[in-house]
Amino acid sequence: MRLLEVTDLRVSFPTPDGVVQAVRGVSFGVDRGRTLGIVGESGSGKSVSTQTLMGLTRGATVTGAALFEGRDLLTMPREELRRLRGARIAMIFQDPLSSLHPLYRVGRQIVEMIRVHEPEVGREQARGRAAELLGLVGIPRPAERVDDFPHQFSGGMRQRVMIAMALALNPALIIADEPTTALDATVQAQIIDLMVRLQREFDTALIMITHDLGVIADIADDVLVMYAGKPAEYADRRTLYYRAHHPYTTGLLESIPKATGTRERLQPVPGQPPSLIHLPPGCVFHPRCRHVMDRCRSEEPPMLAVAGEGHRSACWLPGAAVGPGAEAERLRDEAQAAGTRRRDKGEGDVAPAD
Repeated sequence: MRLLEVTDLRVSFPTPDGVVQAVRGVSFGVDRGRTLGIVGESGSGKSVSTQTLMGLTRGATVTGAALFEGRDLLTMPREELRRLRGARIAMIFQDPLSSLHPLYRVGRQIVEMIRVHEPEVGREQARGRAAELLGLVGIPRPAERVDDFPHQFSGGMRQRVMIAMALALNPALIIADEPTTALDATVQAQIIDLMVRLQREFDTALIMITHDLGVIADIADDVLVMYAGKPAEYADRRTLYYRAHHPYTTGLLESIPKATGTRERLQPVPGQPPSLIHLPPGCVFHPRCRHVMDRCRSEEPPMLAVAGEGHRSACWLPGAAVGPGAEAERLRDEAQAAGTRRRDKGEGDVAPAD
């Protein structure tokens, strides 16, 4: 049995302008000791999906199933879910400064979390564990710094405090919601290395949420690419990076800076994500796709199997268009050439590629 199995998760929010379809049929799973990377642009539904699992999307309409250790998180009584949060599932948020209470010392906040879930642990014992955790995540002089306030730490050190808090009760699953976005590249690499080391040490499952495929290039076992609230592609890391099928995944990969020493212009994905209130017909990515076909404008593709075990893509491109090979190059070259001809004529969208 998988540690976490999410099936057809759908989340929507009522607003004065209409219903926001934030998550539309997301399915994924993660096993103990494994890492799942969830990537996509802002507004793709990454954070909402995982926050819903934690019971943090109040006021939303939620359907589907999310089995964690055999129990459905979506139908679990709130009191039971509160006991589970922190103890069995922990979350590291994007901005530690807003997640940590500014008026409480960091040690007190870790102690509070430990004693809420383990009331039999004494205050001094919990304080000692808090200092031990701060040392574990690489904070110097942890016995002293346990009494510091959040503002006395740098951004990278605050994120380490959040990781220490997440590990306090040795949870089975940690959800990291863009934990390195506000950090510079050097500190970002340190935090990623720290999380990987601690994950291996504690055999913890990890869900890493990010908008940058480069962040999870070395740590993810499997990758789920999301677009407009829906899965676009799912595969193991190596397959996704070397044999990506969905044009959106390809666009994300092309937008990653390359450490080649040459000056190359980045290739951003053209256009903007659609409104989650007024979604376009057919494939939601077709207004931005360089390989758009006629059926893309009217038929929404399901997650279809592509060449490779477990590789699925929500795209009408044939499976032969995956990875290297003459057939793949021919299909993509034809679509690109057709698009160039239409743009030269001022006709707008790329022509269908047969």
